[in-house]
Amino acid sequence: MKTAKEFTVIGRAMATIAGFDRVYRTLEQQVVLRGQAKSTFENYIHRIAQVSLHFNRLPEEVSTEELNEFLASLAVSAVSPSRSAFKHSVYGLRYYYRYVGLPDRAIKLPSLKKDAKLPTIFNKSELRLLFKAPTLLKHRVLLMLIYSAGLRSSEVINLKISDIDFERCSIHIRRSKYNKDRLVPLSEYMAHGLKQYFTLERPLTWLFNGKTLGMPYSSKAISWVMREAVKTAGIAKDVTVHTLRHSYATHLIEDGLNIVTVKDLLGHSKIETTMIYLHIAQCPLVKAHSPLDTLYPQALIRK
Repeated sequence: MKTAKEFTVIGRAMATIAGFDRVYRTLEQQVVLRGQAKSTFENYIHRIAQVSLHFNRLPEEVSTEELNEFLASLAVSAVSPSRSAFKHSVYGLRYYYRYVGLPDRAIKLPSLKKDAKLPTIFNKSELRLLFKAPTLLKHRVLLMLIYSAGLRSSEVINLKISDIDFERCSIHIRRSKYNKDRLVPLSEYMAHGLKQYFTLERPLTWLFNGKTLGMPYSSKAISWVMREAVKTAGIAKDVTVHTLRHSYATHLIEDGLNIVTVKDLLGHSKIETTMIYLHIAQCPLVKAHSPLDTLYPQALIRK
C-alpha cells in the first residue's frame, strides 16, 4: 500500500510527464508476469517517478551526463548519509532501462559497492528488556514473534491466523522475498504467548490487524512499536526492526545450528548472504583433536 508521499510523487509524474502512465502499466505487467514482489515494483517506480519529475521527462530522454550529475548529487547528499536514495535510484533506473529495451544504459550506470559493515545485534539481556518494555500484549507478542522466527517486517504484516500451525509447531511464510514460501519453527514459548494474544485481542484474518477494518498492520506501525520499546528499555544501540532478524540468525549459530539450515530458515537465496553472521557469532573454540577420538569415545573412558 502506497504512503501519501509515494502517491503524491507517482501521481504528479502521471499527471505531468508524458508517457509515464504507459511506463507504469508496462512495468507493473512485467512484475506480474515474472512473479516478482509487488514491493519491488513500488519501490522502483517511486524512484523512476522522482527522476522523471526532476528532469520533467522520462529517463530514456535524459542524457548520461545529466543523469550522472543527478546521481552524484544524491551520493553526496548530507540528508542521506547511508546513500540509500542514491543506491535505490540506481537500482530503479537499471530495472527501468532493461524493461524498456535499453540494456546498454543500464550497464553504464554507476556500480554499487557492497556495504561491508557488520549488522548490529541485540544481546540476550537486551532482548529480555525489549520484550518487557511494551505495555500492550499485542506489541510484546509482535516483537517476540519477529525475533523468534527471524521475520522481515513485510513477512509479519502478511501473516494470517491460518499460517500458524500450533499442532505442527510451524509458521508458514507465504510469497516472501524472491517470491518464495518457507516454513519456520514455532517456538513453544511463542505459541503460549500467541494463544494468550488470541484470547485477549481476537484478531480477524490477519495475525496483526491494522487500524482500518480488514487491513493488516503496517510496517510503519511496527517501526513505531520498535522505537518506543527500545526507548523504554533504555537500549542505546542504533537498531531497527530488522535487528531482531539479525539477532535471530546470530543466536541460532551461537546455539550450534549449522549455517545451511540458518540460510533456509531466513529464506536467503545465497549462502554468502548468511555467512556474514559467522563474523558476529561468538562460538566456543573447540580444541584441536583427531576425529578418531570422537568416533570411539567409550574406548578413551575405559582406558
